[in-house]
This record gives sequence, structure tokens and C-alpha cells, in this order.
Amino acid sequence: METDPASAGSVRPLLVVDGANVVGSVPDGWWRDRRGAAERLRDRLVRVAEEGVPGLGGPVDVVLVVEGAARGVEPVAGVRVESAPGNGDDHIVAVAAGAAPDQECVVVTADRELRERVAAHGARSVGPRAVRGAG
Repeated sequence: METDPASAGSVRPLLVVDGANVVGSVPDGWWRDRRGAAERLRDRLVRVAEEGVPGLGGPVDVVLVVEGAARGVEPVAGVRVESAPGNGDDHIVAVAAGAAPDQECVVVTADRELRERVAAHGARSVGPRAVRGAG
């Protein structure tokens, strides 16, 4: 079996999703069922894991970070879910900082301060629209 030299030794890009920010970006009643809204987002992210987002082709490793009432959302194939033990932004920064040195990291959030914090660790950011239409 031949190995494609372009993919040999390559690492999948990491897409870290700010669950609270993405869910909160559309006033669709998410506040009545935060956990359910996070689960719907998680399910849409399965397609993102396969296809990627604009500017970042798939497949990608997806980490959905949840907090508060959304903690405890279970992972599904293609989407790792991490419940922030405290502040969600702090956990997102830790996930971005923990990316492998040769792994591209993109954070999905509209939060300007969080964008600056993850940029300090070499991650770039895209807005919630990058994943809202998925699925």
C-alpha cells in the first residue's frame, strides 16, 4: 500500500468551538434549554469534523467546549466534548495552548478578548457563522 507523501506524518488541524458563544450567537430560544442547544450544536459539528470550515479543509479534530448548564454533554463520533471545570474561556485557551507544535489550531468564537488570548498561543479565530450553517 502506497502512502501519499503529502499526508505522511501530517497532523489534523484542531478546531476548538466556544459552545456558549456559538449557541448564543442566534436568539433561537437556546436559553430555555442550554444543554439541548449544546447537543444540537455538537451534532452539527459532526459534518464540520469531516468537511472543515472556510479556510480550513477537513477532516479536522473538533473539540466543543461547554460550560455551565451545558456541562456533561456527551461526545459523539468526530466531536470531542470537554466540560470546562470553571470559566469556559480559560478552558478554551488551555486547549488551544495544548495543540501540538505542528498542528494548526482554529478557535470558533466572536469573543474579541478570547480571540486575543488564543492568538497569543498561535491559534487563529473564525466567527460562529463558520459552523452555524453546518449539518
